[in-house]
Amino acid sequence: MSVPVLLAVTGAPWEADVVRRAERANGIRVVRRCVDIADVMAAAASGQARAVVLAEDLPRLTSDAVAALHARRIAVVALVDPSDNGEPSGAEDRLSRMGIERILPADVSADDLGRAIIDAVESGPPATVSHFAGGFVPFNSESVANPEASYGQGAGRIIAVWGPTGAPGRSTVAVGLAAELAARNIPTLLADADVYGGTVAQLLGMLDETSGLAAAARSASGGSLDVAVLARHARQVGPNQLVLTGLSRADRWTELRPTAIESVWSTCRMLAPCTVVDAGFCIESDEEISFDTLAPRRNGATLATLEEADEVVVVGTADPVGLTRLIRSLYELRAAVPSANTRVVVNRVRSGSLGSSPADAVAAALSQYAGVQAAVLLPLDQAACDAALSHGRSLVEAAKSSKLRKGMQQLAAGVVRDLLS
Repeated sequence: MSVPVLLAVTGAPWEADVVRRAERANGIRVVRRCVDIADVMAAAASGQARAVVLAEDLPRLTSDAVAALHARRIAVVALVDPSDNGEPSGAEDRLSRMGIERILPADVSADDLGRAIIDAVESGPPATVSHFAGGFVPFNSESVANPEASYGQGAGRIIAVWGPTGAPGRSTVAVGLAAELAARNIPTLLADADVYGGTVAQLLGMLDETSGLAAAARSASGGSLDVAVLARHARQVGPNQLVLTGLSRADRWTELRPTAIESVWSTCRMLAPCTVVDAGFCIESDEEISFDTLAPRRNGATLATLEEADEVVVVGTADPVGLTRLIRSLYELRAAVPSANTRVVVNRVRSGSLGSSPADAVAAALSQYAGVQAAVLLPLDQAACDAALSHGRSLVEAAKSSKLRKGMQQLAAGVVRDLLS
């Protein structure tokens, strides 16, 4: 039985030749010719095809569209113009970054085209790549002492800073941790991926009219994101630190699609030994319940970040309400991302609502109700936070001797120990 195929090569100079070869190819049959990716998606939704053959310059082709086709179990084959020397053009790299694995020259023979489509259908869509997949090179003492030794090959680490609702201090911890890693001569990239209200730019005294992360995500969707492009989207705030600023308005969350975010983090692994990501609090995925189509997922960027992260720093507040939220969030995180490797941070530790020994109270609650035996405790130090915020600087620069900065140093030391192990 022949494989039903969608053909989307309208406008290409070799369109007529490809159509003739596709119609002659053994084992496949063209069920529809499409003019753009919207037309392809509409035909795919009807269930009438198992593969699509598209031109490299198909209008509005993005990584999200490719992922949506793969989600429907539709194989994607791309055709590119051969260059003058007989090799594929630079479009091949762009299409590969979109997630298209089968890329052929436009002058491929009818028999080879048919075989490639059938092989793609039988192989199925590519599996989602995670940081546990093959090809990841673990950090070791050489890569920390000499970061250029391995992270250029994709061995950089992703550290997500996440926590429950209630403003427990995720951004403060993310900024502080990134600054401490940079102070230890570990080149670090700080990214603001909070889709509900990122504040990294404000904390560091930066204008946030243009979101570096959103720009990187757009490049990823278009297949043009590489290390050099990502570095241009980032802004340098210190000798060892770059920053990808977040969304200036919460209603721009649609710019951070999960597929594009995954590509950004993969590229970050090649740009810096450590990437610290300030993630949004919400990990609900109710779009999957409310819609029977591939609806936009506001929390998709957060879930993708947590799934890609090598470590998740979970931040809670040291008061009865904050601890309850923290304990519940740990169970929610384990349910949503079972593979998450967590490190717990309890922020704003002080005497008062937890009695005269708040550290003991925090330790007892986490041990009894969440099975957490060790947590980093950060003291309440409003003066240090105010000094950093008023100067638009990290604690490393604005409050070097503060108690809170010493707590951040303890957190960074634990992260570095794990990098070395």
